[in-house]
Amino acid sequence: MTNFTLGRRALIAAVAAFGLTGPALADGHQVVDSIHFLIPGGAGGGWDGTARGTGEALTNAGIVGTASYENMSGGGGGKAIGFLIENADSNHGTLMVNSTPIVIRSLTGVFPHNFRDLTLVSGTIGDYAAIVVGKDSPINSMDDLLTAYDADPSATAIGGGSVPGGMDHLVAAMVMEAAGKDALGVKYIPYDAGGKAMAALLSGEIAALSTGFSEAVDLSNAGEVKIIGVTSDERVDAAPEAMTMKEQGIDTTFVNWRGFFGAPGLPEDKLVAYQEAITEMYATPEWEEVRARNGWVNIHNSGDDFKAFLEQQEQQIGDLMKKLGFL
Repeated sequence: MTNFTLGRRALIAAVAAFGLTGPALADGHQVVDSIHFLIPGGAGGGWDGTARGTGEALTNAGIVGTASYENMSGGGGGKAIGFLIENADSNHGTLMVNSTPIVIRSLTGVFPHNFRDLTLVSGTIGDYAAIVVGKDSPINSMDDLLTAYDADPSATAIGGGSVPGGMDHLVAAMVMEAAGKDALGVKYIPYDAGGKAMAALLSGEIAALSTGFSEAVDLSNAGEVKIIGVTSDERVDAAPEAMTMKEQGIDTTFVNWRGFFGAPGLPEDKLVAYQEAITEMYATPEWEEVRARNGWVNIHNSGDDFKAFLEQQEQQIGDLMKKLGFL
């Protein structure tokens, strides 16, 4: 990374000497000096992967000079949100990653804040959900999981990297409900971040794991799990052998957005610079490499569009959670 930066500076200096700075910098110029990414969960989770992948693309493409990362677990993501609000004035250089749980957890009162208490920067990606089992599990499909569940519901626990009533739980409940089971009868065991949930899956503490598709792809590529169902409309290129829920007769789809928020009262010039950096990122090969590797979908909502998207999701998720008995 350092070599790239120094090389780029040397190039810019050489170009400037010939009076060509304008055209040379017009394409892929540095928009922001540095970004500190605040991650509300532990290492190995979807927030962690999104922040680090976005930072990787932004810095490798030269749009952002340097990126740093801080994992701040606790309170279902509420600790990081509270920190950003309480220390707003000293965090104008910080972007916090978040996703659907900021909507779910404010609805359920897990924390007192909601997305309106922050500066909305940009919705960035979508990540489908997946159900996975350990590589040595006798379960090879959703049918197998449903058969095991029918035989012994209490021994067929589904784990996830979020609190009860959180997104991984909600996805598992949606899938089981769509498969004709009582969502409230599903035994759900929460873990703090994907890494601990994975350990529980491999030890047999849980029969299956509800997780983000990109995390499932990483674990599958590492030979640790089998993906037995994806909540996409069609199969995804990042794991073409993984069947959708719909293909298996379970009529449900779900996509989890992920995006970035700033501190309340973020100065307008900072907000515009962050939004410009993210907008420019989409056109770069560096971003496409990160996106394709993770199986993400580009979902770009900036500013007011992001707010409208979040308000619509708040309504949809609220209705769904009432139906499932979570609210």
